[in-house]
Amino acid sequence: MESIYDIQVTKPSGESVYLSDYKGQVLLIVNTASKCGFTPQFTELQALYEKYKEQGFTVLGFPSDQFMNQEFAENDQIMEFCKVNYGVSFPMFAKTEVKGANVTPLFQFLTKEQSGLLTGSIKWNFTKFLVNREGEVVDRYAPQTSPSKVEGDIQKLL
Repeated sequence: MESIYDIQVTKPSGESVYLSDYKGQVLLIVNTASKCGFTPQFTELQALYEKYKEQGFTVLGFPSDQFMNQEFAENDQIMEFCKVNYGVSFPMFAKTEVKGANVTPLFQFLTKEQSGLLTGSIKWNFTKFLVNREGEVVDRYAPQTSPSKVEGDIQKLL
């Protein structure tokens, strides 16, 4: 895999799309969960999306149930929860494996490009990856890093 844009991901409907659909945009890619202590970060993620989407910024949410079963079983439950409770309108995708033997190509790519502290694998929900307009993964943020703390980095790339 040469570029993030070569990676195919799955929408909640089951439809596959390529990340090339987001070529030229600044992306904040986040592994999410609906029943996590960090779930309120959806509010800040949505605020960032609304504030900067006209300038070419997008948040991409990838729900994962790999950390203490903190995600709903069905994609439609996840989407409804995010919309009703947090007004999420940024693109969300189907439940995703972000670590382990079945890790998806996207999270293989992200963790290879930006390794975490001590280990490259995703350690918890709401790990965030910032991707520039050229498709380069320029930073990785810990789950406890508030999305508003990433705003300055987003502004620099816009």
